Amino acid sequence: MKKISKKLKSIRFFDITNLAIVTIIALVSVMPVIFIINNAFKPLSELFKYPPTFFVRNPTWQNFEEFFYATGETTVPFSRYLFNSIFVTVVTVFLVVAISCTAAYAFAKIDFPGRDRIFNIIVLSLMFTPSAVMITKYLIVDKVGLINNYLGHILPQLALPVGVFLLKQFMEQVPDSLSEAARLDGASEFTVFWKIVMPAVLPAVGTVMIISFQNVWNDVTTSQYYMLDDSMKTLPYYIQTLTSSTGTTVARQGASAAAGLLLFLPNFIIFAVMQKSMLKTMVTSGIK
Repeated sequence: MKKISKKLKSIRFFDITNLAIVTIIALVSVMPVIFIINNAFKPLSELFKYPPTFFVRNPTWQNFEEFFYATGETTVPFSRYLFNSIFVTVVTVFLVVAISCTAAYAFAKIDFPGRDRIFNIIVLSLMFTPSAVMITKYLIVDKVGLINNYLGHILPQLALPVGVFLLKQFMEQVPDSLSEAARLDGASEFTVFWKIVMPAVLPAVGTVMIISFQNVWNDVTTSQYYMLDDSMKTLPYYIQTLTSSTGTTVARQGASAAAGLLLFLPNFIIFAVMQKSMLKTMVTSGIK
């Protein structure tokens, strides 16, 4: 009995310790979200207070009023920036998911010459930071004639190596016997891909959608380097220029804080809606 009680105590201590560690990690993870929300409602005096405060003490809507006032002073309507961001994000995410899924299926289920070498090149591309290939990307976009064009926003972001890698790992876990049985029944390759493989990897598809959405929605490089007219630029670029256009580090900081929250909300909503897919991907990717 004493041994059993000791084991129960050790198990309880282990569970309590794990719970405490997980709670601390969760609190640390959620702190940036709390900070962004609090920062958006801070008056100017609290934004520049030293030492800085984490929580807002005198919340105000003045930052949002200043932001919407600033949008009315631009030569390009705010709705244009918003439309550009929504259009580019929706089209790009759809194409990224479609390309990543089909490419991953080819690497996972179809044997063709050079398959492993090509996939190794894709994995190798994960080592390069975006800034390392920025000049090359600009030269290609310029030569192809995509400057100041919606395709200049979309095409440079269609390649998502991490999406192809993740989906390939999931598709390899789908038994080949299912595909072979479907082919014996007369199913085409597309039918096998769409009706057998894709339903089994939906959590990974959701994760790729989240990654792609965050990359595209928050991106400012395509607007900075490929777009000449302000009417072709996106919302993140406009928000970035809120303070830089004034020539000071103080003016419109409140509006910038409010805009940061508005830009963050779509990311938060997408993740909240699709978090189950992300969690399933994290759990399943470790089982093979």
